[in-house]
Amino acid sequence: MEIRAATVLPARREPIELHTADGLTLVGELALPPERPPVATLICLHPLPTHGGMMDSHVYKKAANRLPALADLAVLRFNTRGTGSERGTSEGAFDGGEGERFDVAAALEYAEFHDLPNVWLIGWSFGTELVLKWGHDPLVHGAILLSPPLHRAGDADLDAWAAFGRPLTALVPEFDDYLQPPEARTRFARVPQAEVVGVDDAKHLWVGEPYVRIVLDEIVRRVNPAAYPLPTEVADS
Repeated sequence: MEIRAATVLPARREPIELHTADGLTLVGELALPPERPPVATLICLHPLPTHGGMMDSHVYKKAANRLPALADLAVLRFNTRGTGSERGTSEGAFDGGEGERFDVAAALEYAEFHDLPNVWLIGWSFGTELVLKWGHDPLVHGAILLSPPLHRAGDADLDAWAAFGRPLTALVPEFDDYLQPPEARTRFARVPQAEVVGVDDAKHLWVGEPYVRIVLDEIVRRVNPAAYPLPTEVADS
């Protein structure tokens, strides 16, 4: 069976709640490998909620639908404050990336309390800003940025990540609306451990199955290289 956009592979999926230090309850989902413990964990920080970003933004939904089964990864998705999806709406209100520091911390606290291993942050667009600004936690093994705009997060945040020392990969679409590969390489040069991967013909929203596959492959290559490259077909169940 070919893996297509709507393919949902087996996983242990459970609704979760995160509790922030400033008193909010956030809704989310944890997807675990169907039969084995995870070898690593992805905490997914979604695009801008004022422009439709949420835990079900398509790349993250497909990650949760595929990576537990194909790469033994735990995938934790959640709605930041004030954001809604099919799972529900998180308490609070959008705060432009500032109050969301507590949301990132709550997700990391959940992962630590539940002994989720080898935690990586995955940020997409607005989510990349949250990674760079608030992701410096000893629990974090590294981060992967999808379509980083480097708008709210600036040079000081890049310098902080450089000092943090954890691996950083930026996947930058050739035709991104905000930051394209040549400028991205210049901006990220101040982070010695950063790698910028330009993706030919891609756009900011990674629409299209070929681009989703590139993103998921690049994530797995760094987080669980033993599972790279991901298969494009699975046995019929």
